[in-house]
Amino acid sequence: MSRAINQLLTGGLIIMTISIAAPANAGDFKLTIVNPKTLHDPSPNGYSTAVITPPGARLAYISGQGGQDDTGGLSPDFAVQVKQAYANLRRALDGLGARPDQVAKLTVFVVDHDMGKLGVLTESVKAMFGEALPAQTLVPVPKLAIDPMLFEVEAVVVLE
Repeated sequence: MSRAINQLLTGGLIIMTISIAAPANAGDFKLTIVNPKTLHDPSPNGYSTAVITPPGARLAYISGQGGQDDTGGLSPDFAVQVKQAYANLRRALDGLGARPDQVAKLTVFVVDHDMGKLGVLTESVKAMFGEALPAQTLVPVPKLAIDPMLFEVEAVVVLE
């Protein structure tokens, strides 16, 4: 084994490139939302059970977006932070040239989650995604990276 490969393996850094052929017709690009009749319908709560990506699609991962405004300021109000975090997510999508209906999966982190916060979350996700609700996981946490942060959302996006 070459010295360079040995150093990479020892250091724990391996970079792999996988090539996937593009779909035959980019116009056929569409996520398939699956909400089996055998499970409770989650769409009133702002998410789908599963999302199937089209063959040959590329994925992009958007890091957690918090409720910081353009100056880095954070409102102490949970609803304001959620609204701003989704606005920030939209800006990240715009930066990728992607639309909300290309988001396959969201993970949201809520500080000191309680049932009273679900209405705010559901309203915000439905406002952004409409009927194209992505799969979603809510993770209650005691705190986030910055003490005043109350909410964070990350996304997996399927690019055309």
